[in-house]
Formats: sequence, C-alpha cells, structure tokens
Amino acid sequence: MQFGIFTVGDVTTDPTTGRTPTENERIKATVAIAKKAEEVGLDVFATGEHHNPPFAAPASPPVLLAAIAAQTERLVLSTSTTLITTNDPVRLAQDYAYLQHLSDGRMDLMLGRGNTGPVYPWFGKDIREGIPLAVENYALLHRLWREDVVDWQGKFRTPLQGFTSTPRPLDGVPPFVWHGSIRSPEIAEQAAYYGDGFFSNHIFWPASHTRQMVQLYRRRFEHYGHGQADQAIVGLGGQVFMRKNSQDAVREFRPYFDNAPVYGHGPSLEEFTSQTPLTVGSPQEVIERTLGFRDYVGDYQRQLWLIDHAGLPLKTVLEQLDLLGEEVVPVLRKEFAALKPAHVPDAPTHASRVAAAGGAHDTTVYAEGDDVTGASPEPTTDSTTTVEVTK
Repeated sequence: MQFGIFTVGDVTTDPTTGRTPTENERIKATVAIAKKAEEVGLDVFATGEHHNPPFAAPASPPVLLAAIAAQTERLVLSTSTTLITTNDPVRLAQDYAYLQHLSDGRMDLMLGRGNTGPVYPWFGKDIREGIPLAVENYALLHRLWREDVVDWQGKFRTPLQGFTSTPRPLDGVPPFVWHGSIRSPEIAEQAAYYGDGFFSNHIFWPASHTRQMVQLYRRRFEHYGHGQADQAIVGLGGQVFMRKNSQDAVREFRPYFDNAPVYGHGPSLEEFTSQTPLTVGSPQEVIERTLGFRDYVGDYQRQLWLIDHAGLPLKTVLEQLDLLGEEVVPVLRKEFAALKPAHVPDAPTHASRVAAAGGAHDTTVYAEGDDVTGASPEPTTDSTTTVEVTK
C-alpha cells in the first residue's frame, strides 16, 4: 500500500500570527514538503491544479513535479487533480509523457473536473458540459498514449489527422491514471470502464457516501472484465493534524480549522471530525481512524493526507510529516499488509506495469461487446446504484 500527502497549495493567512506567506514562500515550501515526505519514508506526493487566488498550486503541475523529481530519488509524483475538462488532451499527453521520462517513471496522474466553477469559462468551456468533456477528453488522451498515429474527431476540439504525440510513453507503457471524484458516479463508471484507478477524496463526505461510490466502481470494474471487484484499484484522501496529546492537537488546530478557506466558518471542528475523515488528535487516533477506512471501502492501494493547508506554518507541517513517518505509517503498513488477501494487487508502479505488459503497449482488457472504437466512448451507468449514490 502506498502512503503519501497531497497539497491544494492555498496561500492562507496564519490566524494565530496574522502573517500571510508570499507566493514565492508558499511555492518553495511545497518543494521542501515533498522532499521531507521522501525523507520520512512516504511513497507519494501529489499536487492540485488551480488557476486562481488564494492558491499557488501550479497551473501546470508537471512544472512543479519535474522540479521535485530532480531533487528526489524514490518519491512517486502525482496530481490531485489534473483538470481533464479544461486542459487540451494533446497537451496533457505530451506534458505528462515528458514528466514520465524525466522522473524515470516515478509518476502517475489523477484526472478530475475540479471544484472551481469559474475555471470553465476561463478556458472557454461550459460547466454544464463537465461530464461529457471528461468522457471525451479522456477517450482521446487514452488513445494518444497507446496509438502511434491517431485520427480523431469529437465535439469539443478540432479533429486530428495522422497525429503522433511526442514523446512516446516511457518503455511503451502510459502513465497510470486515477480518476478522482467526490460525488459523480459517472466518473467511477469511467474509471471502471478503462480498468484505471478510482480515487475518492472523501474529505468532505461521510463514510456512507464514499462506500457507495467505491462499491459502484468495484462492481463495474468487474463487469468490464478487469478482475474481481476486490481487485479494483482504489485510493482515498484524508486530513490529519497530530500532536502527541490529542487535546493539544485540537487546541492548536482549531483556529486554523475555523478560518480555513474551504470549510471555515461552517460546521464546528467536532462536527466535521465526527462526520468526515478529518482526524485531529494523537498518532494512535490517526492509525485507528485510517484502519477503519477499510471497513467501508475494502482493501485499497493508496492513502493520501492533506496536512499543509489553512495557513499552517512550514515548521508545523514538517512536524506533521515526522509524526507520519515515525509513528503512523510504519504501523499502518504492517496492519494493512496483514489484512490484505494475496489476490488483491498492490498499487501500480511503472516497474510493475512494464513487467505486466511484457513489452505490449496496451494492457487494457475489455469485456466482450464493449464499444471502444469511437472517439468518445460512453460507459454505461448502473442506474440503480446512481440513484443510491446521488440521492
């Protein structure tokens, strides 16, 4: 199982000091956090993509991830998320294949629609077309990485004739893709259709909702012939703040929670921690809460935490990483490994996928009768489950 952190890159005033970091300070701090994550033994660092204040997360994540790749040796670099709706699939294919080469395969990416509505018109898109954009754009991206010459025509961009995306994927194996979604069953369906990973960043949602989304993805993954439902590739988000003593953690984190740009001035800290995966307490409480995620999603492959938001100073974030690396992750590795059945796969890596491909460019398996030839395949949706998930 992989453990790591993700950042949304917010530039937020520290409510305890009144100081706001500069964008330069926040960007440099992000690199320091990623390097520290590798130092303490974490597996993954992921960055969001934002195009507006109060965020300094990269508008082009490969820029940040390439800089981190040059300063690390083992860390897997990912996104959380790359906007599949407002980015050109041709540019995504080329940028992330380039990053794949620079990092020697130490990367994958998570695709999503984003949570900032105005981003659509900024890039000439209509938010009402969010799901069709995600479906069509990924259908093209998937082909660009697997076909040397692509002829393509769709609804949302100009046609391609005899187009070759360069560079080609490293070792002939495209980057692994996670489809990230909090609330859209269509995205869980899309992940299942391609046999890709599904990342449920359930930081704002109760366990019951996450359970339904993951169950839908697992069921449809099996339907499309990629393996048993419990072999589907699942990732989860989470949020933690720790101190040795849980009362100290709550007291220190409360002003940051109360003023956070995303959930501040809403439910109380106590309400939020009881109804979502946010855990504020001791390392042991984080261990117990995280192990409990398995109760409602089954065995899963990747756990990422948000730890650097809401104006927390860099020193505090680095202390959180020390606690994760020294006290939390070693226990979770052992416990999750002991619980995982032998037939459930580990998180995909470039090396494991190259070995599995055996030199083939495309290891995707489709169920008999699936239409995968069109420019914009339309994965079907289990209507019963969709009603359950979205009600």
